[in-house]
Amino acid sequence: MTNPTAAAEEIPASSPSPADALWVERTGTRTYTGFSARGASVSIGPASAGAVFTPGELLKIALAACAGMSSDAPFARRLGDDYEVTIRVDGAKDMAEDRYTAITEHFEIDLTGLEDDARERLLKVADRAIETTCTVGRTVKNGATVEHTFGPVVGAVGE
Repeated sequence: MTNPTAAAEEIPASSPSPADALWVERTGTRTYTGFSARGASVSIGPASAGAVFTPGELLKIALAACAGMSSDAPFARRLGDDYEVTIRVDGAKDMAEDRYTAITEHFEIDLTGLEDDARERLLKVADRAIETTCTVGRTVKNGATVEHTFGPVVGAVGE
């Protein structure tokens, strides 16, 4: 039988959200570039625009990356810092409701070197880490209030 306190200690604490500004700028019809004040950027648009991410794809990638980051410490502790994992994520869009009703993350990870009980324990700890520290997943599951405000460009001439 496993010690629940010991399992809880293996889950890393959640990290604070960066306070850096985030924004998107329109680059064409239904196409945008997303930016962070740290210098990152991502192209966003409909699939028909080519080498861009759709907003839905970004949501799914954010979920998969968050799950990976949240479970990284338990996996690294058992498998080594150089362990390999690919997290495939999918979810069909319900066109009538214009939303994803279910999203699935599949971890492709080699756990064959672990005994059955050690593998089960690791998977429980990893799952618990995702459930307790994945901000994106927790936000999607629990819902978040989203507000829209509209106004002139801050600092625009004539203000």
